[in-house]
Amino acid sequence: MMTFWLMLGGYLLGSIPVGYLIVRWKSGADVRQAGSGATGATNVTRQAGRTLGLLTLFLDALKGALAVWLARAVLGEEGTSWAVAGAGTWAVIGHCFPVWLRFRAGKGAATALGVFLAIVPLTVLASLGIFIGTIWWTRYVSLGSILAAAFVPLATAVLHWTAWPNPDFGPVITSLCLVSGLIIARHAENIRRLRAGTESRFGATRAGAPPA
Repeated sequence: MMTFWLMLGGYLLGSIPVGYLIVRWKSGADVRQAGSGATGATNVTRQAGRTLGLLTLFLDALKGALAVWLARAVLGEEGTSWAVAGAGTWAVIGHCFPVWLRFRAGKGAATALGVFLAIVPLTVLASLGIFIGTIWWTRYVSLGSILAAAFVPLATAVLHWTAWPNPDFGPVITSLCLVSGLIIARHAENIRRLRAGTESRFGATRAGAPPA
């Protein structure tokens, strides 16, 4: 029963629509009605500026990390049990499909970053290199998010293949695969635009301007 409540708590924490609330406070606008239609940091940056975009990124990531940390605190655990992993996974689901916004919000990358940092911090450092390098080289935030999300479970499996007997490894790799798969699925439209060459590049669109 505790696992259920921790997952529900993770969902509710993740469902706090940070980007939506920030843009609503800043200009009274609905962040989903312009740009990519998402509530994440990239779209907030386009509509409300870089400072509020970075604040959105930090708070969205914090939601994911808090879901894991609070679950560990409640259970009195230091590792990653199925309940802890489930709380983190449902935080990402809550961000993507918040009940408060009729299940339409962000794509989950920042909240997943927080979950990954709380579970596999060393792997995340390498994935951040891929994320930043991809954006620097291509200026496609979506491509950076997709590649970094795909990298995390693969790198974790390769680097920790000797940990299969460890009871933490099953929940960890399952959560990472589910979260990464969700992020990639949420970028389906971006993938289609990338293939068509019509995806917007970061920095090409100013707040209030139409997407490139």
